[in-house]
Formats: sequence, structure tokens, C-alpha cells
Amino acid sequence: MALKNLSRKTKIAYHLLKDEGWLAVGIRALQFIQRKTKKQKSSTPTIKGKIYTHARYEDIKRAHLDKPILSDEPTQLPMSFAWIMPPPGKGSGGHLNIFRFIKYLEDKGYQCSIYMYVNGQHGSVDGVRAVMGDSYADIDASKNMRWLEPGEQIEDVGGIFATSWETAYASYNLKSKAKRFYFVQDFEPYFYPVGGMYSLAENTYKMGFFGVTAGDWLKQKLANEYHMRTASFEFSADREIYTYTNSKKRKEIFCYVRPYTERRGFEMSILALDIFHKLHPNYVINLVGWDVSQYDIPFPYKNLKLLEISELSALYNRCAAGLVLSYTNMSLLPLELLSSGTIPIVNDAANNRLVSNNPFIAYANNDPHSLANKISEVISRKDQETYSQKASASVDALGWESSGKKFVDIVEREMNQHV
Repeated sequence: MALKNLSRKTKIAYHLLKDEGWLAVGIRALQFIQRKTKKQKSSTPTIKGKIYTHARYEDIKRAHLDKPILSDEPTQLPMSFAWIMPPPGKGSGGHLNIFRFIKYLEDKGYQCSIYMYVNGQHGSVDGVRAVMGDSYADIDASKNMRWLEPGEQIEDVGGIFATSWETAYASYNLKSKAKRFYFVQDFEPYFYPVGGMYSLAENTYKMGFFGVTAGDWLKQKLANEYHMRTASFEFSADREIYTYTNSKKRKEIFCYVRPYTERRGFEMSILALDIFHKLHPNYVINLVGWDVSQYDIPFPYKNLKLLEISELSALYNRCAAGLVLSYTNMSLLPLELLSSGTIPIVNDAANNRLVSNNPFIAYANNDPHSLANKISEVISRKDQETYSQKASASVDALGWESSGKKFVDIVEREMNQHV
């Protein structure tokens, strides 16, 4: 049968070629292929894309924002706290801060628990601990971490902390009389283009939580634009990790790069460093934070990828300046760089200046030439060595302990309000 069909089609093709030429044969062949392809597609089941909302889809549906939680209502519940967070990753700055402040509560005698929240399937708690390694503060809460399963309720606690916009939906939906706190380290709507995801993140600032923010920029923004009750703690640097050890002239540059994190300005940094390299080709440029080997970067550089925290101070002490851009809340890096005597170059904007007014942070206009010129100005100082030492000394008075004390005072004040 197959041979017979082939013979018939061959004859048709021959007469078509003879009467109408090669173009007609080609057209007829394409029509045949299209019919076959269409038939095959119709018999293949369609795989539909899932609507992915970062927070659990059902959690978002359940959240009726016309009924905000009143964070200033009195409570008679115990002074214990549940923290809802995405699973910690290796060296995550945001998670390092969360663990740091949980420890300050535990040091005052308050019991804390950790509930990890994720949209979709999750792995084991032991797997999360393996990824965390030994980077995080040693806290009692981490010994009893667990997943917050869909629909699960949290045991009676006095306060519940959301730590990201996704976890805010989970906290909002809990049937609990606990005080609702929102530990806000960045303006997370900016993580997305203006649109649906932006709005879903933005709506969490309308839930009625009390916002404890990293720095004054977030405190003012959330209070002024969303009428949240807010209080802030100051940024600092861990002087036991970031130390000043090199008083000699430095001939290297540091740059924090995260190509897939838009708020870190990867393209702007590369443009600025390209211009800087033309001015100072003898300076070594270190790119840290991500493996950038897949990018065609137009100047020589060291691709240091993601370093351990314990490796950073030695690197900083080789660098005269560090380029750290942020288009949302300021990074923790500028003060850590200063602690090691490295002058941070930061894009000049309220989101950075309102977080730290340290006079050794070098602010520059947000364009490649201004940033490159500011790096050049810093490394060309005749008093580079003594200036570096003064920069390190400028953060001596800062310490996470003072921020931790302020944080605990804020929480205690809110828990005791109207009680």
C-alpha cells in the first residue's frame, strides 16, 4: 500500500512539474507538509502555562484588602514571635539581617519560631540548612524551622513578622490575634515592571501591618505614600568580619555585580568601569557577586563570582574604591566597604542618602561618565592611604548592637501599646 501511494504521488509530481514547473511542485509540497503538521498537532495534548504569582495563588485570592489588620490594637498574647520567610539561601544579605534581628529578640529572652514559605513544592528543612552553611547567626529558632503549608495556622504567638511581600499575604490570611509586623528591607514593587506583579507587591503595604524598616528612606516612603505606621533601624557593619588591615596604597577596584537583579545596575556599572579602565588601565578590576563569564565585558577583569563572607574583608583591603549601585534601598555593602577602608561609589539618590549620611561615601550622578570620574577622583587622592584609614574609623561608632537595641525597643513598644 505504501509503495502504491508513493507511486501515485510521484506521478502527480511529474505531471505537475511538466505542466506548471518547479514552483508549483514546491507549493504543493509545502501544503502537504502543513496538512501533516496540523494533523499531528491536533493529536498532541496542549500543555498550558501556569499562572505564577510568586505568592501562592490561593493566598492572594483570599486576601480582602478592604479589611486591613489594625496593628495598633491591644493584645494579651505572650511576647513570642513567629517569622515567616522565604527559605534562606547561601549568603543572602536579607536573610542574614533577619537572623541577626531574631537573635536580638532571643537575647532579650523572647521565644521565636521560623516558618518558611514558598509557592509550590518544597524540599526538606535539612536541605535548606545545608545550603545555609555556617553563614548565619546561631539562633534557637533555626533549630526548629519548618514549612508553612497551605492553609496551616500558626500556634498562638504575640507577634507575627512578614519578611517579604509574598509572606505578607500568608501572614494576612492567618486567623490569629497576634500583632502583625512587616520587616521591610526594600521596596519590593520595584523588583518588577509596572503592572500586575508590581501591584500585588505594593498592595501588601495596605494590609495594616506595622512596618519596621531598614533605614529612613523606606520608613518615610511607606508612611507618606501608604499611610503605614513605621519605625526604622540604622544600617551598620560587622567590625569583627570587616576590618582595616592594609594601610598601603591600593591598586585594585571592587564592583558588586548581579546581572539578573535589575536594581543593582549591572549595565551601568560595566559602562562606568569601561570608561574608568581607559583612564586607569593599571588598576585591577574585581567583579564580585555573580559569575559573569558569559558576558562580553570590554575590559580586563577578575571574575570572582560569589565569595564566602569570610573572604570579603581581604578583598576589600586590596581595593581603593568599590562601585555599588542601588536603585531601591541602599545595599549593606557601602558601610562594610568603609569598615575595610574602601571608599564606596554610590549613585546619588534619596534611596541611598536617606539611609546613610556617612561623609566618606562618594555619591555620583547616575550616568557612566560621572560614576567613572568619581572612581578616578577617589583613587587619585594624594592622601589615599590616610583617607582610607579615616574612612574605616568613621564607622567605629556604628554597630549592629545599637540597631538591634533600637529594633527590640520598637517591638516592645508596639507589643505593649494600649495593653
